[in-house]
Amino acid sequence: MVVPVPVPVPVAAPAGAATGTGTGTGTTIASGVVYRQYDLTARAGVTRVHVLAVDLTDTRVRLGLLYPGKVASRAPLSQQATAQKAVAGINGDFFNITEAQHPGVVATGASVGPAIANGQVLKAAVPTGQRFGPQLPPGTDTDDVLGVSGDGRARLDSLALTGTVTTLGRRLPLRGLNQYALAENSIGAYTSDWGGVSRARATCGTDTDRAAPCGTRTYEVTVKRGRVVSGSAGPGSGPIAAGVTVLVGREAGAQRLRTLAVGQRVSVRYDLTAASQRAYRFALGGYPVLTGGKPLPGLDTRTSAVRTAAGIANGGQRVLLFAVDGAPAYRRGLTIAEVAAALKSLGATEGFSLDGGGSSTLVARVPGAARVSVRNHPSDGTERAVPNGIGVFTR
Repeated sequence: MVVPVPVPVPVAAPAGAATGTGTGTGTTIASGVVYRQYDLTARAGVTRVHVLAVDLTDTRVRLGLLYPGKVASRAPLSQQATAQKAVAGINGDFFNITEAQHPGVVATGASVGPAIANGQVLKAAVPTGQRFGPQLPPGTDTDDVLGVSGDGRARLDSLALTGTVTTLGRRLPLRGLNQYALAENSIGAYTSDWGGVSRARATCGTDTDRAAPCGTRTYEVTVKRGRVVSGSAGPGSGPIAAGVTVLVGREAGAQRLRTLAVGQRVSVRYDLTAASQRAYRFALGGYPVLTGGKPLPGLDTRTSAVRTAAGIANGGQRVLLFAVDGAPAYRRGLTIAEVAAALKSLGATEGFSLDGGGSSTLVARVPGAARVSVRNHPSDGTERAVPNGIGVFTR
């Protein structure tokens, strides 16, 4: 059980943060955006949470994806928010943070799940067995997203990649887009949105074991203006120019790519298809913890940690961006089940867990300031560089 506590636990407040405790009205950051903080008693003790309430019925407010401009890239959330002129935000999806199990392979920093920014598809989800983060609740997978659909309402949904590589009348299935890990025996596409990081990680691990060795049966093809311009025995690195697509294959996928000759015409098509069939302006990955006002079955009730999450209320017209404080007095944090309960207590009927621990960061502008300030205490002591986040934008 999670309950508000009226007595504060002393801790130095970060720059621009409100002081005190309670569940009052908070501070207005901008029209339709309110920030507050309060203390909760949870299984592991007292913790402090920071919440941004965003009213999407206010036509001057919208949510969007914060990211550094490339999928395989990371930056502190405050830097991303200030660069994109957001007034507030929280960190987003889990990501490829380390490759200790694959010596010599660079950790890409790319996120686990799908991502859409301003209606543009950036990436698809890695296989569920290749994800980073805590164990998923039963029935969920890496295709799960939180997003804002074309009608301006926030929703939980699932986004699956649909794509083909067509050449000489043959259609090959495309099973990856700008992902740090590809499914076994598949072909994935990499575009200028990926960035310059090596694509070698894409062929490591298996569909069920992220730490499994890197594959040796690989092949890469570069397509420019609809024609094959080169082939290579292994995944490469370096920026991909606009209008160029790099196809990476592993196992049977590599064998198929080896049949493509320089000069051969190739068409690559892809999209992210929502389970609801809706179109999304913005979406990012994580996993659901609350649906229809009820916590998902099987949520962890034992492991307390610093968490980030988002709640949806009022039929998608109100969004609650939620981050646990990582200061030493609070960093025991919440269990996932307690996160779901806390979101529900704030009025959410849907809840979505995002990356936690040292990644948990909530930022907001002090009224009149040109830049956002970090409102919680990141548990690493400083902001961690992250691949994406949820940004709050106002006109």
